[in-house]
Amino acid sequence: MPQPSNAMAVTALVLGVLGVVLGLVVFLFWMSWLPALLAVVFGFVGLSQVRKGRARGRGMALAGVILGGIGLLIATVAGVLVFTAAQKTADDRARARADREKAKSSAEAEEKARHLSFGGTYTFGNGLKVTVEKPKPFVPDDYVLGHAKGNKAVQVTIKVVNTGTERVEIETGLPSVNDADGASTELVIDGSGRQKVLTGYALPGRELVGKYAFSLPPDAADRMEVEFTPDAKRWERSYWSGPTNLTEK
Repeated sequence: MPQPSNAMAVTALVLGVLGVVLGLVVFLFWMSWLPALLAVVFGFVGLSQVRKGRARGRGMALAGVILGGIGLLIATVAGVLVFTAAQKTADDRARARADREKAKSSAEAEEKARHLSFGGTYTFGNGLKVTVEKPKPFVPDDYVLGHAKGNKAVQVTIKVVNTGTERVEIETGLPSVNDADGASTELVIDGSGRQKVLTGYALPGRELVGKYAFSLPPDAADRMEVEFTPDAKRWERSYWSGPTNLTEK
């Protein structure tokens, strides 16, 4: 009598084809492993039935096993690739987040470093080391501009040392001074010749000294802040602050 058809072999072939097709589809590869695995199982069962003479269809069963194996291989490779890509994406995001945190911490540290007390020193990126000394009382001449009657005048001394090996141009040597209330003060100009504006070039190893006078309201003269940068186009301002002690001699 003729051998019956091998249902296991047919099922294995269909499942093997399905596993390969799903494995080749980008968004469906993760579904291919199950039909591929079943194709291998049913294919071996079909081959067993052929060997025992219970059914025919050895070619279909063998094809199902082969296609199932290919489907499993595709699913494994695709899974590894997706996992690697996902891990790389997660690592890149973590690295970017760490870089942002580092940049933020660095910016905060730099911002904190640019706020000093009087007498403190800050070195700018061009090698200029700047020190703002503690303010001293200033007595203007009779002929003066920028100083209202009843105000208190203060002298601000700024020292700049070129720590580099090349001369550096000072683009702007005029500081900005705020009183205790945060209001800008007015520059005092008289004919005494005691004021000296920082300008020109700072030679390597040389020190330049700038002297300025500012007028502060009497009710806001107990504390002040000096803002200064040797090059406003390139470097952020640094800040020196503290009590003025204008009553001290």
